[in-house]
Order: sequence, then C-alpha cells, then structure tokens
Amino acid sequence: MIATLRLLFLVGVMTAASAAGAEATRSILSFDDLQGWADDDHGAALSVFLNTCGDLKDPDWRALCAVAETYDTDAAKAFFELFFRPVLVEDGEEALFTGYFEPELDGARRRTDRFKYPIYKMPPEARDGPWLSRREILTGDVMQGRGLEIAWVDDPVELFFLQIQGSGRVRLPDGGALRVGYGGANGHPYRSIGVELVRRGVLGAHEVSAQMIRAWVRKNPESGAELLFHNPSYVFFREVSRVAPELGPLGAMNRSITTMRSIAADPTYTPLGAPVWVEKDGKNPMRRLMIAQDTGAAIKGAQRADIFFGTGDEAGQAAGRLKDPGRMVVLLPIQRAYALLPDEF
Repeated sequence: MIATLRLLFLVGVMTAASAAGAEATRSILSFDDLQGWADDDHGAALSVFLNTCGDLKDPDWRALCAVAETYDTDAAKAFFELFFRPVLVEDGEEALFTGYFEPELDGARRRTDRFKYPIYKMPPEARDGPWLSRREILTGDVMQGRGLEIAWVDDPVELFFLQIQGSGRVRLPDGGALRVGYGGANGHPYRSIGVELVRRGVLGAHEVSAQMIRAWVRKNPESGAELLFHNPSYVFFREVSRVAPELGPLGAMNRSITTMRSIAADPTYTPLGAPVWVEKDGKNPMRRLMIAQDTGAAIKGAQRADIFFGTGDEAGQAAGRLKDPGRMVVLLPIQRAYALLPDEF
C-alpha cells in the first residue's frame, strides 16, 4: 500500500525567505512517521478541511477537493493517506506552538460614561501606506467626528489585546452581541510590550504572559498607558454580521475557523487550506490533524503555528499558557509532494 512506503528522501535545499532569511529544506515522510496518527479523529479534520477547500484555486488542490466531497467522515483517514504525503518543512528554527482565541469584551453601540474606548473602522487615508502611529491616533483628533466608531468598550487593555488577536465579540447591554474582524492596520511594525517589560527588568522572560501584562498595566495605569504606546502598530476593524453566532471567527481565508482544529501558520511555507499534522510536546502533548486557515503578524517560520482555542475568557487563559515545542508536518497533494523530489531520483 502506498501509504505505508517509507519515503525518507531529503529533497534538498529550496529557497524560501523567512523573517530571518533562512533557507528551507523539505523532507517527504510516510504516515507511519507521524506520532499518534492512527488515533486521531480524521473525520473531524476532514470536515474542517472542507470548510475552506472549495476556495483553493490551484488545480492540484481543486481536483483533490472535488474528491474530498465524495468521502464521508468514516473514510477520512483513508482519504488523507491516499491523496496526500506528509512533508516536513524546516528552516533551521526550533518549532514553537502558541495559542490564540476570540476575545469577548463588554461594550455598547454608543459612548457612555462606562463605555468610552472606541473600536475604529479604518479611515480611507490609512490604506495608502504607513500612517499615524498608535500614539498619534489615540492622542490626536484625526479620528474624531467621522463616524468611524463601530462600538465602544469599557477596558483599554482588553481593546489592546483585541487588536493583537485581530477579531472578537462585543457583548451589548441588551444581551445581544456584535462581532468584529480585522479591517486593516496603520502600517507600523508590531512591537511586543512583553519584550519591553523584560527589557526594563519589570518581568522575567519566564513570567511574560497576557495575564501578567494585563495585571501590570492595570496596577500601574499611567505607566501602563505609556507602555501600550510602545507598540506603534494599530489595528482597525470591520463589523462581521454574516457569521452565525455558533461559528468561529473569520480567518485569513474569510471562512470561520474551528476550535482546536484550525491553526495560523506562515503561508511562505504552509499553503493556506492545507492539512497540518501537529505534534505539540510540553505539559499537555497533542497529536492532531489541523488545517492552516489563518495567518498572524507574529507567526513567521516553517515550524511556527498558533492554535485556535475558541471564544471567551476560558479559551483565552488556555491559549495564553501555551508556548511549547514539537513538530508540524504539512500534508501536500501527492503529485505536488513528489514534484519536490530531485530530478535524478
């Protein structure tokens, strides 16, 4: 059977520019090389794969997606083994898994004494390239009187982290909710306030987490407000009304992502929509087939992934604790995987 062949062919160095400018190597593995492969729920992974498969434009993927529609979840494992090959992509950097989530904030459609921190739509002039910094946007009057506010929330720290996550929900006073998604950015590079706190000696590197940063900013409101300005990047939003409340937020493929089955990856190395076998080590090891359906500004590298943990505070706490090593292996259509082999093979 083809799926049992051990194809340990190092296919050589292929240039793929990462943030560090490293070169990538790609090795074709067999499914026997994937730890825990036989024990996963492949049907769940197939369902998530089908959520975005129809949007893939490449002929190799489109043909494969047409076949995927004919498989039921009971035959999902056979589908992946028959039509894909696992490809290990490495760029010299250690693997790192982190987590992300969809925040929930308290807010209102109109400004009140409680809800006074605006979630902004993107102004047209910000689309033309690097624009004003976070400090200039929030301390000047450039956004005033233009009707760019989607909603108002009660916590500037949670709003800051909403921008890092890129999407979220706002709980309204009447019991309803609205959902916001990424609408653009001001063009400034992201600068980590966690790294800045370590540089200042406020926190040790092992202490940095979203929870610790929140606690420090709230305990030190003046210094905390200034700390947030250390990150000049500013994210704008758009209201997302077409996604059902029970579904996840939209990812980079403009489709809902799925709790513990969707990841954000670097499309330089991992095609959006591709299945990815995750071997996360650490305190709670994970062996699971996920789908690369999202990206992130901090997700750079062949062995870098952000796992989507879901919506709300509990998901946020779990996501914030994740910072583990391991290995990720992308599944490519079989003809594309074999095309990586050297000509002389």
